[in-house]
Amino acid sequence: MHLPFAVADYVDFYASEQHATNVGRIFRPDGEPLTPNWRHLPIGYHGRSGTVVASGTPIRRPSGQMRPSGSPAPIYGVSRRLDFEAEVGFVVGVESVLGEPVPAARFAEHVFGVCLVNDWSARDIQGWESQPLGPFLGKSFGTTISPWIVPLAALEHVRVRPPSLETELASYLADSGNWGLDIQLEVLINGHVVSRPPYAAMYWSPAQMLAHMTVNGASLRTGDLFASGTVSGPRRDQRGSLIELAWAGREPLTLPDGSSRAWLEDGDEVVITASAAGQDGERIGFGDAHGQIIPAWPPGS
Repeated sequence: MHLPFAVADYVDFYASEQHATNVGRIFRPDGEPLTPNWRHLPIGYHGRSGTVVASGTPIRRPSGQMRPSGSPAPIYGVSRRLDFEAEVGFVVGVESVLGEPVPAARFAEHVFGVCLVNDWSARDIQGWESQPLGPFLGKSFGTTISPWIVPLAALEHVRVRPPSLETELASYLADSGNWGLDIQLEVLINGHVVSRPPYAAMYWSPAQMLAHMTVNGASLRTGDLFASGTVSGPRRDQRGSLIELAWAGREPLTLPDGSSRAWLEDGDEVVITASAAGQDGERIGFGDAHGQIIPAWPPGS
């Protein structure tokens, strides 16, 4: 399969309250898990569109700079904390004018449809480089998307009200309609189901993400891709990343075959699938976003 569209720009958000809370508890166990701005705006970062790849493309383990725990200085080497992130992506079909924000109410006028996304993450590289500007090389080595786009029109009947609308928001985020989506994801590692994240629980809706992405006048281009960030629910079997499932390596995940994973190993294959209820009782499928980890370059390093 090939990429279903030419990716123009790529933005990734951080829209799951449960995921953000889990990560905050991992890194700030004695503090408030959510940052002060989290419930006021959809946090995101700009990724690298040139490394968005079609489902089935192998993902090479990245190398980079990091500082291991207890090390007095940073080192350069192969990432040992490789992770997946189960996400939902949104594809822009209609461009906008530079300098003119796109209101959340016009979400369906600009976004064509929905796909699955795996935002592969090297947590050791990411942790060292992200102070203060956020993800860079720890994310940009590969992003997998599913091989077709489900049009928004096919999902009209699975719209739900996002939790963020229960709080007081800036006007451009409050007038967003019910564009949460009741989509059920499933994550497999080497054929074993490890998580079933519920997209309906996402705090920020894609309409709010689009409005925030353009509120400063930034324009949209046909082919822009923006993703939800990791989808996680309240239960352990609903966590959409390995950093949560194995709690940053402190509680390794045991697979049904008896093996365990703190982080992804070479040869591991991650498959993300999803479905939603159809209007007449059928199920709407999203294909899959899958990739297998291959060794770092050069081989044997």
